[in-house]
Parts: sequence; structure tokens; C-alpha cells
Amino acid sequence: MFKRIREDIRSVYARDPAARNWFEVLTTYPGLHAIWWHRLSHRLWRWRLYWLARFTSNLARWFTGIEIHPGARIGRRFFIDHGMGVVIGETAEIGDDVTIYHGVTLGGTSWDHGKRHPTLADGVVIGAGAKVLGPIQVGRSARIGSNAVVVKDVAEHTTVVGIPARVASSGKVDKQVSERRAAMAKQYGFDAYAISPDNPDPVATAIGRMLDHVHVLDQKVSDLCAAVNKLGGSVCEELPEVELDDMDFFTEEQAAAKRRQKDET
Repeated sequence: MFKRIREDIRSVYARDPAARNWFEVLTTYPGLHAIWWHRLSHRLWRWRLYWLARFTSNLARWFTGIEIHPGARIGRRFFIDHGMGVVIGETAEIGDDVTIYHGVTLGGTSWDHGKRHPTLADGVVIGAGAKVLGPIQVGRSARIGSNAVVVKDVAEHTTVVGIPARVASSGKVDKQVSERRAAMAKQYGFDAYAISPDNPDPVATAIGRMLDHVHVLDQKVSDLCAAVNKLGGSVCEELPEVELDDMDFFTEEQAAAKRRQKDET
């Protein structure tokens, strides 16, 4: 038991720069306390002492603000940062080295008996306020951004954000990009609030690509009209331009890139 507690405390040091010493972590981290309470309630659940297990988990919720059903199965070095408002359902399964932030729900979408909560593979990170719902699979080292609502399987090494959650990036990137992201991750860690420029809103990205396409088509039409007019025709009034400054869903990086593209053409 004490070996597992020491392992839990070491995992906090690896994932929370605010941790100063072992005594502070031992006494002031409700995420750890909730996990330790859960180990007791889960053992009671396995012994079929269902009422006592539920009563123990209810005490843990009262003390920590974190609700973990005693039937949930949790792996090693699980870390709940901040913790308030976390809910983990009965049939949830969590692998090793998983990290979740406050306000996360691992919930069900059905009143049927049987498997109805998510399964998280090793190394998954779930950002603040995210909702992962139903008997879905979240692959190894996947990342779920803040306030995302996930109702479908997430492939390994994939980042999803939004409502409903969409893929923002996957592990299939070239070596240079992969190394850059790894360096950023080592320096800053996972962005639990989904505001990193390297983790953009997939809807904004899709709209940005559509506007890129429209811009190229406008340029082609303009060239075609100029050629027709040079031959004596009279076609094509001046096309109105899309003002990127009005598109507040763009990140500063995206807007700057599009202004540079516009200047070059």
C-alpha cells in the first residue's frame, strides 16, 4: 500500500510544477485523496459489500468534491489535477499514467445495464470540463481538449477538441513537426484549456482552408476577366474582398498568414 502511495506522489511531481514537497502533496491534493478512497471502496465492491462501498465513495465525494463510482477500474499513477467536479461512472476503465483535470465527466449515455462508460488507454490526458460519454474507446496517449464533448472513439496519439469533438491533430506528422511538438510539450505540458496555437479549433481550421480556396478562385477569375477585357470584352465587376479582421474565429497566426498570402498575390 505504501509503495503505491509513494508512486502516486512521484507521479504528481512529474505532472504538476506547483508541487513543492511530499508532505504538501500528501495532505493538500484532493485528487490523490479521492484515488486512495477509491481503492478502499473498490475493494469493498469486489467483495460484494455494495452498500458499504457506495457509502465509502460518498464520503470521499463529500471530502474531495470528486465522485468515483466504486465499480470503476483505475490503473497506476492516475492523476486528477485540481479535481473539483470530476465524475467517473461505474463501468469506466482507466489505464496507467492517465491525467484528467477538474470538471471532467466519464459518463454514460444509456440506462441499460452493462458497459456504458468510457475506456481510457494508457497515457490519456483529458482537459478541464471535458465530457467523455458512452462505452467508447480513447486510444493510447490521446488528448481531449477543454470542454470537448466526446461521443465517438478517439484513435491513439490523436488530439480532439470542440462540441462535438473533432480531430485537431493526429500522430501522423512529419519528423520535424513531431520533434517541435515534443519540445513544446516538454516545456509547457499539455494545454488543459485547449487554447494553444498548436491545438486549433478544427472548425476554424476548416473554414480557413475554404477561404484559402475561395481566395485562389477569386484570383483565377480576376486573371480570366483581365484577359477577356484586353481582347475587347467588358466583363467582371470588381469582386468584394473578404476582410479577415472581421473573422474573429481565426487565431492571430492564421490571420497573419492569410495577410501575408494576400500581400504576395
